[in-house]
Amino acid sequence: MKLIAGLGNPGSRYRDTYHNVGFDVVDTLARRNGAAFGSSPADALVARVRGLGAEVLLVKPLTFMNLSGRAVADLARFYKIDPPDVLAIVDDVALPTGRLRARRSGSAGGHNGLKSIIESLGSEEFPRLRVGVGRGDPRRDLASHVLSRVPAAEREALVAAVERAADAAEAFIARGIDAVMNEYNRDLAPDAPESP
Repeated sequence: MKLIAGLGNPGSRYRDTYHNVGFDVVDTLARRNGAAFGSSPADALVARVRGLGAEVLLVKPLTFMNLSGRAVADLARFYKIDPPDVLAIVDDVALPTGRLRARRSGSAGGHNGLKSIIESLGSEEFPRLRVGVGRGDPRRDLASHVLSRVPAAEREALVAAVERAADAAEAFIARGIDAVMNEYNRDLAPDAPESP
């Protein structure tokens, strides 16, 4: 069994914000596979998907971003899912809007949602997929940027990135994190210059 945790903040106030791209990715996966989110044994909404090569739990923690790890770890323990089978999907201000970056393991890199998962799982050995949301106006506070609604000028690029991130999550389920890193870490955001 695989657990795909899209991180975000619950409630209409946070819908369509940069910080909720993790929710958007698991919503996309649920829609593609005809799955619906419902209650779970943890403080999270869960949708079960079969037919992707493994049984999959799509997870949206309801604990708010900074405490996401509680729900993820509770579900991983309840379903006996090892950290390498847990994929966390998060926003990343250090990546240009639309760029994806997957890693097999590592530190939180300043992301409070990942930090919470590391603390709650007691391990950094879980895969993560970062979706670039850009830094925004450098004069603006980062928290204000990630909690703001995505403007129309960037919406198309971010929607495309969410679709690609859902593709990457499906690749993780079927073929593992190495395949995702090989295919999607080189995947440029729309309009990004190619390397010479």
